[in-house]
Amino acid sequence: MGERFFEITLRVNGEGARERVEARKTLVDFLRDDLGLTGSHVGCEQGVCGACTVLVDDEVVRGCLVLAVQCDGAEVKTIEGISDSGVIADLQEAFRRRNALQCGFCTPGMLIGAQEFLSQLLSRGAVPSRDMIREHIAGNYCRCTGYQAIVDAIESVARMRARKAGSP
Repeated sequence: MGERFFEITLRVNGEGARERVEARKTLVDFLRDDLGLTGSHVGCEQGVCGACTVLVDDEVVRGCLVLAVQCDGAEVKTIEGISDSGVIADLQEAFRRRNALQCGFCTPGMLIGAQEFLSQLLSRGAVPSRDMIREHIAGNYCRCTGYQAIVDAIESVARMRARKAGSP
């Protein structure tokens, strides 16, 4: 049985990409193997650990559960693009300052998820509680930090951003 390949065109971190991909290739494998964007990691390959988290058309998705061909015409943002834009610089600094990263395997997914979470809540004038933060990051496995430092980092950025926006 022959392999099936498809030509896809998409935008990745603001740049156009046109590639020929195997029909069954996952988005995270495409990003890593074909485009050299290795910030998103391959962990469980079942959508559970969060290591492969990326944005597709501004929606958080697990890159191991989405096929590259499904992203034809889409806008994909990886940790590299989000980081380069500076939009998560405060989160990155808080993670560093609070020692919320150790091996770094979960960090890209944590940062993308935290950014999306904070953006949604703060746009409505809400500041997340520690319990809300814990619940949100529960879908991202971290085997090193015990999560306390990650919650501290996200909470500190949430409070800082809320102050800057004039929220209580």
